[in-house]
Amino acid sequence: MDWSREEECKRTHDPFFYSRKGADACVWIPGPIVVGGGPSGLAVAACLKEKGIPSLVLERANCIASLWQLKTYDRLHLHLPKKFCELPLMPFPASFPTYPTKQQFVGYLEAYARRFDIRPRFGETVVGAEYDGVVGLWRVKTVEGKEDRRREYLSRWLVAATGENAEAVVPEFDGAAAFKGPILHTSLYKSGDVFQGKRVLVVGCGNSGMEVCLDLCNNNGHPTIVVRDSVHILPREMLGRSTFGLSMWLLTWLPVQAVDRLLLLAARFILGNTAKLGLPRPRLGPLQLKSLTGKTPVLDVGTLGKIKSGGIKVRPAVKSFTERGAEFVDGRLEEFDAVVLATGYKSNVPCWLKDQDEFFSKKDGLPRRPFPNGWKGERGLYAVGYTKRGLMGASLDARRIAQDIEQYWKAEMKKIMAFTCTPTRQAQ
Repeated sequence: MDWSREEECKRTHDPFFYSRKGADACVWIPGPIVVGGGPSGLAVAACLKEKGIPSLVLERANCIASLWQLKTYDRLHLHLPKKFCELPLMPFPASFPTYPTKQQFVGYLEAYARRFDIRPRFGETVVGAEYDGVVGLWRVKTVEGKEDRRREYLSRWLVAATGENAEAVVPEFDGAAAFKGPILHTSLYKSGDVFQGKRVLVVGCGNSGMEVCLDLCNNNGHPTIVVRDSVHILPREMLGRSTFGLSMWLLTWLPVQAVDRLLLLAARFILGNTAKLGLPRPRLGPLQLKSLTGKTPVLDVGTLGKIKSGGIKVRPAVKSFTERGAEFVDGRLEEFDAVVLATGYKSNVPCWLKDQDEFFSKKDGLPRRPFPNGWKGERGLYAVGYTKRGLMGASLDARRIAQDIEQYWKAEMKKIMAFTCTPTRQAQ
């Protein structure tokens, strides 16, 4: 018997056939392959399932939403009201507060996966994905487990859903190797209770940096925050409504520049002049800045009050670290026991998606086309969760992707039905 011919035949007709010779497994997936089991990946898988389209979700961690479960601090809440953060087809429970906790949000995601029967392949890391023009399919290569078991998946559609926050950004600082205390990224920070009585330098003044400082202060730590650039700080709520919700409502009536002026006027009245605290505002308004650069304004949950009272100190950029602390660009030298880097995250798409520079930028790993047109590439490639508009942007992407794939899926099903239902010609 010709074993090579039999193997080729089985590979063609059996999507779960494994080579007899011990080669890597090759699996054909009839529906889309979704890379990433976070909120974005779950959202697109659910939207596909609702249309009767199966999908395979690949997740390198051992759980869904690994960023939320494994790499966030304990006091984290959603920064926006829950109605702006729900995933498609399933609202938050009415019993949840306006700003759900980290634990509540993870519980919501787990319930979401159960409801739509989404079962990711956990512990399977995508190491390469490229389009094979000869067969007209995407080839997605993965590595699983400590034994480095390798697989290759084939599908007509590939959805990148690893998101904007796949990898921690850890900048290099002069003298960091000489510093005697711990230097950790916020992805490793859980609670300020381990820093009681400690002098902690927090580098980064976004929402995470501000909240970590507040957490340290509430746990009897002594935080200092580094403000390297200008930053917009807004109250989380204005006039009894969420600032975000109020902004969205105002944008239906007024141009963005006018809404920015109103927001800054209200913020000045409620919070005062933040520049006097070492927190200068950018020239562009918060909504304009968000639209052009993706930089999110800080929604204050109490940190500014601690800065005003002196519980949290503000310093300019770090020039270099010393054995016992840091020197700042203004020449000041101070001692610290630990450093927390609230320096954000970045996309990892360029590390695994090959030859797609026309769609994804190598520089930041985000789609080149601006929102709302960055969700669709060529040859069945899609992106969800890269809009810099949070969960609301991811949900919008997910719906569009499912609608687009549905058109092709129905056309393919018609072809299959026509082929299988055609009567065979009887022998003469």
